[in-house]
Amino acid sequence: MTKFESNVKLIHYPQTSVFDKLSDLTNLSAIVEQAKNPEFMQGIQQQANIDNEKLQQMSETLEKLEFTPDSVTMQGSPLGAVSLHIVERIDPKSIKFEVRNAPVAGNLWIQLLPTSPTECKMKCTIGADLNFFMKQIAKKPLQEGVEKLADMLAMIPY
Repeated sequence: MTKFESNVKLIHYPQTSVFDKLSDLTNLSAIVEQAKNPEFMQGIQQQANIDNEKLQQMSETLEKLEFTPDSVTMQGSPLGAVSLHIVERIDPKSIKFEVRNAPVAGNLWIQLLPTSPTECKMKCTIGADLNFFMKQIAKKPLQEGVEKLADMLAMIPY
C-alpha cells in the first residue's frame, strides 16, 4: 500500500467539534448546499487559488455526491458509484475510511490532535494499492488530492 500524506493543518475549532462533524458524513451535505451560492464558491476560489474551469468542475462534482452517516458516494462517474465508507472511528482522534467500487483498493485516514481547548491539528493520509506503473502515474495527482482534501477540511466551519 502506497501512502500519501498531507501537511499538518491547524483548525481553529476544538478537536471534539471537528471529530463530531466529520464522523457523521451527513453533516458535510451542507457544503453541497453552500456550493450553490456563487459568493461562497468565489471565496473558495480565492482561498484555494483555482481558476474558473476548476471551480466549475468542483461544483459539478459536489452536485454528484450523496451522503449517509457512514458513507459518501459519487454518482455518475465513469466507474459507476464510487464510495468512501467509514470503517473505524476512534473518538476524538481519528476516522478511517475504505474506498469501495473503485478499480484500486484504497483508504483514507483523518487524524486529529488537540493543540489547545479551542484548536486542533489535522492530517490526512491516503493509502492506495498501486502497482509500479500506476504508482508513477498516480503519485502526483494523489499527493495533490490529499493536500487539497486537507485544505478543504481545514476551511469548514465546525
